[in-house]
Amino acid sequence: MTLSDQFGLPIDASFNQDQYPTGRFHAHPEYEIYYFHGGGCTYLIGGRMFELAPGDLIIMHGMTLHAPIINRRLPYLRTIIHFDPAFAAELLRPPFQADALAPFRDLGNARVRLSGERRERIEALLAEMCGLYRREDAFSCNRFLIAFLRLLHEVSECFAGMSPGPETAEPSDAKARGAQRIAAYLEERYMDDIHLDVLERELHMNKYYMTRLFKAATGFTIFDYLYQRRITQAKLLFLLDPERPVTEVGYEVGFKHPSHFTRAFKRITGQTPESFRRSLRAAT
Repeated sequence: MTLSDQFGLPIDASFNQDQYPTGRFHAHPEYEIYYFHGGGCTYLIGGRMFELAPGDLIIMHGMTLHAPIINRRLPYLRTIIHFDPAFAAELLRPPFQADALAPFRDLGNARVRLSGERRERIEALLAEMCGLYRREDAFSCNRFLIAFLRLLHEVSECFAGMSPGPETAEPSDAKARGAQRIAAYLEERYMDDIHLDVLERELHMNKYYMTRLFKAATGFTIFDYLYQRRITQAKLLFLLDPERPVTEVGYEVGFKHPSHFTRAFKRITGQTPESFRRSLRAAT
């Protein structure tokens, strides 16, 4: 049992060592703090690829499609914090003055590389939170929340002054650079009628080479990414307005036929768009 199980906290904290995720692309409404301790990993977030090094800290607003691309010949060591932004905002009400959630809202998804005392403090806070999270008593719950607030302020200071937009550095590997070009195009144009011939024309890359390159660099096919991106956007639209008609949402995210939208939504989420929408309405 964890503190979330015992007290219903909308926060979870986990350190994973030598455990490789079994999922594919994913998205979630929670904000995420991701810290990379070591191993081999390139993180694909939307249309951007981050080659990770120990000390890398990533913030995500969650609903951007993301997936780690892992070198399984090396350990994969990371700490992940997920939290409900509305709950965090309640904790940060006055007399707190600094807006510690601003980087998540303003930057969306961003990475910094930590060093020195800042890195030591954040690693210590993450270790403290992960240790407390596995306990079940009320004092540990309070200490966990205090550590969480301290972490939010440290993280916010790390990203202070950073401007929104992609990093200027491109991946060092040529395949990764090509895959990033493809992913960036799909991220921007996912709602369009996309075929390999369109990608070939727009990106000036041979379509057969393109499909092999993207699969080799990411482990996913181009159309895996495209459909995941569309369904992620559809889920976000339903979250924003559970009353929106299913057909309207399907068209908006790029599906020409409602039956195709329903099949893709069910394959990726395990439920139809209508049942997903009903579950949201029941929760309000």
